[in-house]
Amino acid sequence: MSEPVGTGQIWADADALPVAMREILFKAALRTGIPLTLIANQSIQTPAARHIRSLQVAQGYDVADNEIVRRCAPGDLVITSDIPLAAEIIDKQAEVVTPRGEALTPENIRQKLNMRDFMESMRSSGLQSGGPPPLTPRDRQNFAKRLDQWLGRQTARDLS
Repeated sequence: MSEPVGTGQIWADADALPVAMREILFKAALRTGIPLTLIANQSIQTPAARHIRSLQVAQGYDVADNEIVRRCAPGDLVITSDIPLAAEIIDKQAEVVTPRGEALTPENIRQKLNMRDFMESMRSSGLQSGGPPPLTPRDRQNFAKRLDQWLGRQTARDLS
């Protein structure tokens, strides 16, 4: 089944998406009627709404990422903290926001890729980085703000 192209959908890389951010996405989708799809290697519960769904893909390296890349279209929004996935999404002219509310853009994605590669080489040489810090209330606020900005642009586009 193919998805509509360029309809302003939200795609979430849901395997590592914090529950708090899922709840923000669910509330926004229920409020606006914007289609929301959570893609993951596991089953994820969603509210009973026609435009909100969870798509479970097979286990495997980058299977969910590849499905998101295949389905997203220009103008869509993808929620992910996966930097290589974000680069592919940006190449498809869709927008990317991390669960911490950071917009990943054509202007900053190369720097993010370089930093990711640097950190990967540090970890492979034995340096322990400890992983990302826990989400804060400010992260949730930033995420909700970025989502609202994107939703506002969708509403303005639909009215024009």
